[in-house]
Amino acid sequence: MTSPSRKHAGPGPASDQSTVPEPTFAERARTLTHLGRIGSLSTISRKQPGFPFGSVMPYGLDERGRPIFLISTMAMHTRNLQADARASLLVTEDDGGGDPLGVSRVTLLGNALPLPAFEVAEARKLYLASYADSKYWVDFEDFSFYRMDVVDIYYVGGFGVMGWVPASEYDRSQPDPLADSMTEIIQHMNTDHKDALVLLAREFARIESQEATMITVDRLGFHARLKTQEGMRGARVAFLREVSNPAEARMVLVEMVQQARSGAK
Repeated sequence: MTSPSRKHAGPGPASDQSTVPEPTFAERARTLTHLGRIGSLSTISRKQPGFPFGSVMPYGLDERGRPIFLISTMAMHTRNLQADARASLLVTEDDGGGDPLGVSRVTLLGNALPLPAFEVAEARKLYLASYADSKYWVDFEDFSFYRMDVVDIYYVGGFGVMGWVPASEYDRSQPDPLADSMTEIIQHMNTDHKDALVLLAREFARIESQEATMITVDRLGFHARLKTQEGMRGARVAFLREVSNPAEARMVLVEMVQQARSGAK
């Protein structure tokens, strides 16, 4: 099991996948909540004490990654929270029609409480930025803003990759700088540069494959799913250097492909 508090290190031997740098669980959890914006909220049932009650829940995020909910007093989850503020929010990565158990997900545990009046204006602004249509009901008297004060986090990055994340680490982390462009980068590489991905896997992960598909990308590198003679397997490929935006990621990928092609000659 991967340690939840593991920090990334410098690139190690290309054949040793365990030393390939990647974001911490806290950073990945923060990125996932940034991208998700709709989760499953579980509250403690007032009607059936002790039982969890699940609800589909859109949310905004404040600067510390704390979820902000706009909920009606008529909703069952609101009534539950008024009786017991303890709740959890499950956010999952889009599986793209694949295996839902193979994608990342994160569960935030915390206390969901009404926002104090002096914080409502900022929460309103943040929420409307994600859900413009909520302008039609955001000011109704029976709607209020609640915020989950996170006390613990459990992150699952796929099969065999999981661990608890201290709330303090999550609080200090930021979404990955490639988060908002990740889908575009992945689609571009898988559509236009499939041969290049095979070269990158051979040169930097030391794995021969007939086909390679990029499945995630971040500021430190990317994960690929490889079709080999022995079957399907995954690999982590580190960038030559950390990137801070999509343009830098493109430059590094171009350099790496050139290096891989030179090594293949």
